[in-house]
Amino acid sequence: MKYIQQHEPSGGCVFCAAHKAAQDGPHNLVLFRAEYSFVILNAYPYSNGHLMVVPYVHHPTIEDLGREVRTEMMELVSQAMTVLRSVYHPEAFNMGANIGAAAGAGIAAHVHIHILPRWAGDTNFMSTIGQTRVIPEELPETYRRLREAWK
Repeated sequence: MKYIQQHEPSGGCVFCAAHKAAQDGPHNLVLFRAEYSFVILNAYPYSNGHLMVVPYVHHPTIEDLGREVRTEMMELVSQAMTVLRSVYHPEAFNMGANIGAAAGAGIAAHVHIHILPRWAGDTNFMSTIGQTRVIPEELPETYRRLREAWK
């Protein structure tokens, strides 16, 4: 896929860089900004529509965040599920956070919550045996569809 082949790590926090971007769009994958946090597409999605809710503050764990930040993040998780239902019609969701590298966090220094739409049979031989994910929609198209629905 084009976005994987052209990926060059910047060395900094990808969430902080996305937060500081002057404009949102397919280049930074930010779909929505609220007062304390934002919603962003996962650049390496497990499934189509894989979103994350990220606080603006750079902290490694959720208990470091203020009550208003945590509350808003959960409201955005709920809103994200509503948008994903309207666009992709998933049968179920995985929702959660990997707090710390030992828990599987890819970006352990900046806590975030994942929302993954799921369908029966979306795990097949490609991911089970070939250890490869097949995503039938490119990120710019996912971005366009979800951004339109978020309005």
